[in-house]
Amino acid sequence: MLIDGFDVSPIEMPLHDKDWAFALATVSSARGFAVRLRAGDLCGYGYAPAIPHMGSTFEGLPIELRRFAPLVKKTDLWDIEALLQRLDSSLFGASQAKAAIDCAMHDLMAKASDIPLHKLLGGALVKRIPVLRILALKPPNEMADKAAELYDSGYRYFKIKVHGDVAEDVARVRAIRERLGSQAHLTIDANQSYSVKEAICAIEQMAPYGVDLVEQPVHRSDLRGLAAVTRAVSTIIEADEAAGTLEEISALVGDRLVDAVSLKIPKLGGLRNAIAAARLCEVNGVKCRVGAHVGTRLLNAHGLSLAASLPKLTYACELGEFARMDGDPFAGIEVIDGYVEVPDAVGCGVSASAELAWQEI
Repeated sequence: MLIDGFDVSPIEMPLHDKDWAFALATVSSARGFAVRLRAGDLCGYGYAPAIPHMGSTFEGLPIELRRFAPLVKKTDLWDIEALLQRLDSSLFGASQAKAAIDCAMHDLMAKASDIPLHKLLGGALVKRIPVLRILALKPPNEMADKAAELYDSGYRYFKIKVHGDVAEDVARVRAIRERLGSQAHLTIDANQSYSVKEAICAIEQMAPYGVDLVEQPVHRSDLRGLAAVTRAVSTIIEADEAAGTLEEISALVGDRLVDAVSLKIPKLGGLRNAIAAARLCEVNGVKCRVGAHVGTRLLNAHGLSLAASLPKLTYACELGEFARMDGDPFAGIEVIDGYVEVPDAVGCGVSASAELAWQEI
């Protein structure tokens, strides 16, 4: 069965909070492009998010996808390895565009086999995944108010955005812990905003409030600094921006520079690379989980199938951020009491609305 059609559609999902901020930017919407691959009567879907700090922009994604379209068309549905090699040979990087194609191919293969996507990845080891919800960067009391609202709706895992001011960041953690009590799980995401000494100082001061994990405390290129923080504190240190490719992850886990790695399908270029990254973590004794998949339910459905199939998944995953957005053109998954069910429908488990503006390329 050959791929005989390649369509794209822009997607913009306004955020409920128009001033949603983290250390690197303030955003008011999540934007990207849906990809639809057609093979006979079957359609497979993938999503490329526009995330500038991960190397993809809303203006650049359609250019990358148009470049790849001729390489995808007429490809046999099952020849995904050869296709991905052609994409890599055609253009270095462009991970988000490649990931959308990879995911759409996997969705198509699962549909052609009449099975859920997780079966294609090895089968679901769990039926539902606890969701880690992100708390945007705001004054401590406002973040505590939002955390309490989410806690009351069933969430128990929270990721606190911080920005490098040690005293204020510690105050954020303290306010949230005092508001939520001992049953909440807290993690920190600095998005590279600390120096090594600041990171160690902040983590030591946050430790009494019970922090499970600290994500990317120092700049992505400062691997010696990342290792120094990991060695200096007892809290789990996780790489995110520093873990953008298989080669980077291999270096991180092979030398045990971190305790954990955040896996993101768009950042790594698709499901095949994300699975390979998880295996690298597994054999090197480093923890991993599925990190923030910001955007449509389509992207999160692929992330859920990945997370459910990982034998060494160690923590809650960020697969529910669609709950803070409007205008999602895909349906099929929801967060209920802080968990999201692994889709068991054929394919990736979500359906597209008629509102998408598909354009063949």
